[in-house]
Amino acid sequence: MPEAITKEKLPHWDLSNVYKGLETEDFEADLAKNIRQMDEIEALIEKHGIGRLDAPPTDIAATAKALDEFLKLVTDMYLIRSTLYAYVSSYVTTDSYDKVAAKRLSEMEKLGVRVSSIFVRFESWIGSLAPVLDDICEKAPYAKEHRLALSDIVDQSKYLMDTPLEDLASELLVSGGGIMHKLQGTVTSQLKTPFEKDGKTEDIPITVLRNFGNSPDEKLRRRAFETEIKGYESIRESIAFALNCVKGTAITLSERRGFDGVLHASLVYNRMDQETLDALLASMTESFPAFRRYFVSKAKKLGKERMAWWDLTAPLGEVELTYSWPEASDYVVEQFGSFSDELAGFARHAFDRNWIDAEPRDGKRGGAFCMGVRSVEESRILANFDGSFDQMTTLAHELGHGFHNHCQKGLPMLRRGSPMTLAETASIFCETIVFNAALDSAPEGAKLGILENQLIGASQTIVDIYSRFIFESEVVKRREKAELSADEFCEIMLDAQRQTYGDGLDPNHLNGYMWLWKPHYYSHGYNFYNFPYAFGLLFSLGVYAMYLKEGDAFIPRYKELLRSTGEGKAADIAAKFGIDIRSRDFWDGSLAVVAKQIDQYCDLDAA
Repeated sequence: MPEAITKEKLPHWDLSNVYKGLETEDFEADLAKNIRQMDEIEALIEKHGIGRLDAPPTDIAATAKALDEFLKLVTDMYLIRSTLYAYVSSYVTTDSYDKVAAKRLSEMEKLGVRVSSIFVRFESWIGSLAPVLDDICEKAPYAKEHRLALSDIVDQSKYLMDTPLEDLASELLVSGGGIMHKLQGTVTSQLKTPFEKDGKTEDIPITVLRNFGNSPDEKLRRRAFETEIKGYESIRESIAFALNCVKGTAITLSERRGFDGVLHASLVYNRMDQETLDALLASMTESFPAFRRYFVSKAKKLGKERMAWWDLTAPLGEVELTYSWPEASDYVVEQFGSFSDELAGFARHAFDRNWIDAEPRDGKRGGAFCMGVRSVEESRILANFDGSFDQMTTLAHELGHGFHNHCQKGLPMLRRGSPMTLAETASIFCETIVFNAALDSAPEGAKLGILENQLIGASQTIVDIYSRFIFESEVVKRREKAELSADEFCEIMLDAQRQTYGDGLDPNHLNGYMWLWKPHYYSHGYNFYNFPYAFGLLFSLGVYAMYLKEGDAFIPRYKELLRSTGEGKAADIAAKFGIDIRSRDFWDGSLAVVAKQIDQYCDLDAA
């Protein structure tokens, strides 16, 4: 991290317009209101016998009235709950030492059992109403607005256990598989290790140490990597225990719910079919030789025959691309303006109102994410800014998620959101805007560095993501028989990296602990949270190509796409825009864009 950036005061996010604190009257009032809303919904469930039915109802009018009443209550309840949860999360993710926040999160999770119970009965009911749902919606104005969302619920309801078992699963997850995500996040965010830099040794957080991977100094990169690995060795047993618990839970629940495995469950929850996944993975596999050419070319530019893991994010080029916080924010806003004034205005508002928590620090989660704060129709973004071009594009990426939320303003809660596959559409689209603008306007000496940054991201999203898919597939397969040791997790991860990176990297210097750091493996509800990133990159490249072809006329359709991602299957939503995601042609076309960038990169000489 450049010294000027380390001394710069970076913003923490501001949620004072949501609540005044975790123990203040306004927070307590909304929490109490949320509980009353749950009481009211549970009473309505009892009154109307909402749940799985032996046969579809015959009184269509009465059912329509009950459905509208239920939907309105659930929408209001979920709006407040999601806001309370986001507010608590804003403390937990930035300070894992905060005991009040940890207690509040535990309270929210306990209430989540009630919410889950409500939704199980609702989803079972909607599944039972399927044969007459069209007739019911014709007599239920509010339900009619939710028709597509209700169709999704019908599909999901096929994979529900009996209600008492679903209730039991929800309760056990609070203290079982569900708590392991918190364990991984807390232990890794609090991990510090001694590190010497500029003649001074001090304990620094792993989140800061990882940023040294962006340094042009190989000695620093290597020392940071080796120190990071030693740090992971000190916590590997507890995190291996957590991963065993999460995957064991996922396997059991997938089987009990009638899925054909954990991957099948992930596809259903993401509204995606096997045909689409097969086409995507086949295209990714055939792209590996191109990426290996990039790795070999980068190694030569670094003066090496083969790169080691610590070289993957090394910068290149005559000009070291670093930015102060004001420079990064102004640049993102300016480039967003080349697409639309609305997008630029959204980003400027986010920077000016301190929606972004940018400072890496002890107790803060690594990586980056965006979360919606629904009651105020805003977003908040967590980042770990180090002044690099990579971190600037990360800001663009997360602001893209925020703009996605912005495009869904005003929609009822059950019609918002996105499956993981489509969730990356706006983020990578915005990242592409910044990258293309930077490459077009950069002086000759900076082009290599900008192109390098783009290919770092693309290789992570295609090659490394595929390694994570192979890893998780093998872990699930073995976990069906027995628990795995930390050594086995490392062995599987290294094998997956050899299969994907191939001769592009030095096989003696890979990273067997990628399973420990990545939080995606530890959420029981988001298994196989890897291929959606590749889907998102390639889908966004295809959408961006449509924008280049159609110009400003495409912008309203783009916003319509973002607004609609909460409703319908991925293939059906894509088809509305003339995209066939079940076809290899679409994925191959997007990867051809990356292949051209690799060709351009390989033709450039190193500084």
